[in-house]
Amino acid sequence: MFLEKRWAQYVFLLLMALIWGSSFILMKIGLKSFDSNQAAAIRIFSASAVLLPVSIYHLRKLKWHDLRGLLIAGFIGSFFPAFLFTKAQTQIDSAMAGMLNSLTPMFTLLIGILFYNIQTSRMQVIGMLLGLVGAAGLISWGEDLSLANINSYAFYIVLATFFYGISMNEIKIRLAHLTGMQITGFMFLLLLPAALGYLLYTDFDGVTQNPAWGYHLLALVTLGVVGTALALTLMNTLIGYVQPVFVSSTTYIVPVFAVFWGVVDGEQVLPVHILFMLLILFGVYLINTKGKIRIVAHARLLRRKKF
Repeated sequence: MFLEKRWAQYVFLLLMALIWGSSFILMKIGLKSFDSNQAAAIRIFSASAVLLPVSIYHLRKLKWHDLRGLLIAGFIGSFFPAFLFTKAQTQIDSAMAGMLNSLTPMFTLLIGILFYNIQTSRMQVIGMLLGLVGAAGLISWGEDLSLANINSYAFYIVLATFFYGISMNEIKIRLAHLTGMQITGFMFLLLLPAALGYLLYTDFDGVTQNPAWGYHLLALVTLGVVGTALALTLMNTLIGYVQPVFVSSTTYIVPVFAVFWGVVDGEQVLPVHILFMLLILFGVYLINTKGKIRIVAHARLLRRKKF
């Protein structure tokens, strides 16, 4: 598989960052007509619906012993974070959301060490910290960010990043024998009843009062299909070839794309922005240093199936 090559791993990481970098604006658009829970349910349902043919096609590969890992990856890694992020986006700005989202690699590494017996090197810890500093600097430079801007809704994102850390380690340890497409398809097959059930229960009467609700719905469907189904397929495929903390470092690169789109829109890029971007990229490089992280528990019992 070409993902064994280092350059391909970085291409996947950059593509995921580009996709997820657009998620915040799509959520913001969708929330103009839909409440936070409706927006999250539409996102999950859209991803589940587009992946349904894939789920059915691979259904014969689904084993009972995989259900635990798939339920954890599905609900802890996708379902609950979708609701947490849309809830948080109703009360905090995108800059603060981006900064808090950068906690994902830290939680991924800590959870891997504490609960999944993953050993790491000093250089990778340094890389994680450099990426965190670079992302925080890139997000906060020129923004009016202070402790006064943080409210209780920020903890929804902190909890979501904690959940992401659990999910990525679970996928790496217990689901590595499945392909990325199979993992994503099975995850959302299990999430489909919950998302559909909520949408059938919720009241859309207030939504249709907004004449632009169709456009806002399209934004959420795009978020589900591209920002969730496609992005998670890429992530679950990549995580079979690298360590979870490297995959989670995509949250460091998202602000880089935010700066890029700002340039396209005519915004000014200062030398300090370039410095922070270089710091992020160097940190990500250190995180993906080959041969420095070794999985101890369960690894010898699992065999990865390649495409």
